[in-house]
Amino acid sequence: MPVILGIESSCDETSAAVCIDGQVVSNTISTQNIHAAYGGVVPELASRVHQQNIIPVVQQALLTAKVTKNDIDAVSFTRGPGLLGALLVGVSFAKAFALARNLPLIEVNHMQAHIMANFIQEPKPKFPFICLTVSGGHTQIVLVKDYFDLEIIGETLDDAAGEAMDKTSRILGLPYPGGPLIDKYARLGNPNAFKFPEPQIQGLNFSFSGIKTAFLYFVRDRVAENPDFLKDNLPDLCASIEKRIASILINKLKKAADQYRISEIALAGGVSANTGLRNLLQETAEKNSWNCYIPAFEYCTDNAAMIAATGYYKFLKQDFVGQQIIPLARMSF
Repeated sequence: MPVILGIESSCDETSAAVCIDGQVVSNTISTQNIHAAYGGVVPELASRVHQQNIIPVVQQALLTAKVTKNDIDAVSFTRGPGLLGALLVGVSFAKAFALARNLPLIEVNHMQAHIMANFIQEPKPKFPFICLTVSGGHTQIVLVKDYFDLEIIGETLDDAAGEAMDKTSRILGLPYPGGPLIDKYARLGNPNAFKFPEPQIQGLNFSFSGIKTAFLYFVRDRVAENPDFLKDNLPDLCASIEKRIASILINKLKKAADQYRISEIALAGGVSANTGLRNLLQETAEKNSWNCYIPAFEYCTDNAAMIAATGYYKFLKQDFVGQQIIPLARMSF
């Protein structure tokens, strides 16, 4: 009955979790609010706040799980991808904790962990399945043949979907983080009020650069005609751009499902918390007789539960790393 301590510090969430025999029993997250004043994550500030938060967060995770440091059998941590300074804090803590207790270390790919979040709770997807992984920095369609046999079959050629959400929110004058605010206002608006183009990209790849430009010019021209345009149409604008971004994602996902003849479909990543995307995926799943899997909200955004859960499966394989390990800002499967 292995007890795994998971550490996540890839961006601006300091998180620790405990997984006992494959079951997540605690998941503590400390969100960094300091970045709101700057309109985005400031890497140096993120690193400093991680240093302040890492010990209290781990202590709380252990208390919630009702275990002590003596009960831990291995330490799993996010090695990358992410902000190098932020990763360094988590990696250094994990190495120190493991060295002090003579415990094995388990490196975890952050994007793989997002996919593995689908295995934290029932129901769990069956292999092979296709996972749409959508975050602020990545947009990928992944063919998952086994826990550790993953193939990226489609990805963004430029901006990620989450980045497109954030940048359109800035155009609308919304504060950081803008993605959740677009989701909030979209619930009050008409998704068919305004039409935005869908990029014509061949294959299973994405592009979100053009949609941002189209949205910018559309808002600029309307505001020039009516200075109150944004104030009068904010919910409809949020609903319309959210619908277009979600439809771009789901249209490619459907193409992948048809191409590979797979009906086991999962969603993962921070943007998978978006209500419009979740609803559209569920509607599409019903129309196409898919078995659809979406993690609980707390396991969509950056969290250590997914790191600990991935660490558990790696522990069963005895897939450990040495103390010489270093964080990687970019890291592939």
